[in-house]
Amino acid sequence: MSETRPYAGRPSDLVGQQIAGYRVEREIGRGGMAVVYRARDLRLDRTVALKLLAPELARNDTFRRRFTHESRVAAAIDHPHIVPVFEAGETEGVLYIAMRYVAGRDLRHLLDQEGPLPLTTATRITGQVASALDAAHDHGLVHRDVKPGNILVAQGTDSDHPEHVYLTDFGLTKKSLSLTGFTSVGQFVGTLDYVAPEQISGKPVDGRCDVYSLACVVHETLAGRPPFQRDDDMALLWAHQYDQPPPLTGLRPDLPSSVDEVLARALAKSPDDRYDSCLSFVAALRVAGTRHPTPTGHPPTRTVRAPANGTPEPPPEPPAWARPVFIGP
Repeated sequence: MSETRPYAGRPSDLVGQQIAGYRVEREIGRGGMAVVYRARDLRLDRTVALKLLAPELARNDTFRRRFTHESRVAAAIDHPHIVPVFEAGETEGVLYIAMRYVAGRDLRHLLDQEGPLPLTTATRITGQVASALDAAHDHGLVHRDVKPGNILVAQGTDSDHPEHVYLTDFGLTKKSLSLTGFTSVGQFVGTLDYVAPEQISGKPVDGRCDVYSLACVVHETLAGRPPFQRDDDMALLWAHQYDQPPPLTGLRPDLPSSVDEVLARALAKSPDDRYDSCLSFVAALRVAGTRHPTPTGHPPTRTVRAPANGTPEPPPEPPAWARPVFIGP
């Protein structure tokens, strides 16, 4: 089958077409910068996830060079929680990445479907992401775009490991995208919730900016929303740089106050005041969660007052975070 020009028509037009040795089967995801397809590697006869970047990105030489470099570095990292990159290149003016196809859902969809998660589940997921991030940092690679949509949750091996988590999208970083001029508000929708203060101010970044973003993800995983919510993007940027995060226990009173302390340090405005690694942050979170825990599945005790007519009001329904959660494909 002859190759076709990606983005030449509607995304559905690509189904059945061949792109750089991959036959497109169906669309599985899309964002402002790329479309992801399930595809068949015709050379090795295997299923892959094929990400096609917008043509505007390929036209920027600086972005292309950085994208190629970071994709190759990511491909060289052999880690159980980083999605393996099989190939990254360009065809007919479009950049593409071929990665392992992960059956499951990303953390964004999981939270949308299940709501806030129990602390044990959130910590288990976060620990796997932290391990991947620290491995990348050891290779000199900073992710810079840690968010629920870049965390894939697949079914685990047994009841002790109910989910297997993968981190993806190392080649599509905010720093890379800013080199193309894609810095308008519209291009950052959905990612400003997790951006570190030093990224906003344009200062040099290291792995501690990923610690900040991971802490934002943890807050959303436990509370159902990120630490800062504002009416417009400029106010949100200001909050990340200058406002103190609200205590998580205000939304999750079942958690010990020590969790607030851990998150406050991970969300410190200065990188020097944060944990020096993502695994250090998760270790502190795990210890904090063992202090004066509320029994799993039970919200804090609430006093029921009887009204004047002597009939007590019924007890409230348990909130979303108190209900059991099933992690699966």
